[in-house]
Amino acid sequence: MDVSPVSIQRQGETDLSIHWSDGSSRRYTSTKLRDACPCATCREKKSAEDEPVGKSMTLPVLSLAEARPLRIERMRPVGNYAYNIAFSDGHDSGIFTFDFLLELGEAE
Repeated sequence: MDVSPVSIQRQGETDLSIHWSDGSSRRYTSTKLRDACPCATCREKKSAEDEPVGKSMTLPVLSLAEARPLRIERMRPVGNYAYNIAFSDGHDSGIFTFDFLLELGEAE
């Protein structure tokens, strides 16, 4: 059975709800979506973080966009199977399939 979004609503500044064609509703936080981004760059970064390498002596630097609370700036459909989500930190290359979004969301 193919399940697709029926409606999407913002919940405050950082969250959203998706109502699905199977009658379920799921809530998503910007942070959880951003952390789960399935794009190649994010997958490589997560893989590199999992491999223990010598500790770096440089401190990480955050851009102004990264220091602000994370928000979803926009969602664009990709065919009839996914959304491309753009975040306030400038990241916009993740394609979130409907199946993946169903797994990530918390039931309302």
